Amino acid sequence: MESIEPLVRYSLGLFFLMIGLQFSGRSLGLFQRMHFSHINYGKRGSAPWWHRHIFNVFRAFILGVCLVRIFADIDGWLGLFGWLYHWPVLLVGMLLLLASFTAANYLQAYMHEEWRSGIDPRKDQRKLLTSGPFSHSRNPLFLAVMMGQFGFFLALPSVFSLVCLVAGVLVITRQAREEEKALAVMFGEDYERYRVSVPRWF
Repeated sequence: MESIEPLVRYSLGLFFLMIGLQFSGRSLGLFQRMHFSHINYGKRGSAPWWHRHIFNVFRAFILGVCLVRIFADIDGWLGLFGWLYHWPVLLVGMLLLLASFTAANYLQAYMHEEWRSGIDPRKDQRKLLTSGPFSHSRNPLFLAVMMGQFGFFLALPSVFSLVCLVAGVLVITRQAREEEKALAVMFGEDYERYRVSVPRWF
């Protein structure tokens, strides 16, 4: 425990910092090449708009907490679950985070220029992906993100990470429904056939 705990503590801060940098770099690179934003917030006050802002707030809190934990002992403020805070649980959490990171990168690479964050209303910029991982689940990228959220809870088992997990899963499942509604309007019968043949999650 004494050797694993500091490693996980440092790794969490660096992990979420790198995710933020990677997401920003990818989004900026795509914008510079293709001249439109791949990040879509939706209409102000709409469900997707709220989902995006809630997700961003929690992401900022997670990054801040994980970075501060490297330099200061704030665990007493996070409500640690002592019965879970043991090295095998922390290690499984980090492995799930790494698996989530790998899966998300694979899926974004598979989507290539079809990757979007949020709902892009422009049909001429979209193709309906139904092959590869999308032939098994309509939302494989969201599954990868939720796996990472569960991994974070195990890597830092606490009231804080549990709140983040519950909020994250709620936001993602609601956003998945909103995106599927938009795809149904955008692709009509093609999407309906896809929806019937492929499950939303598994």
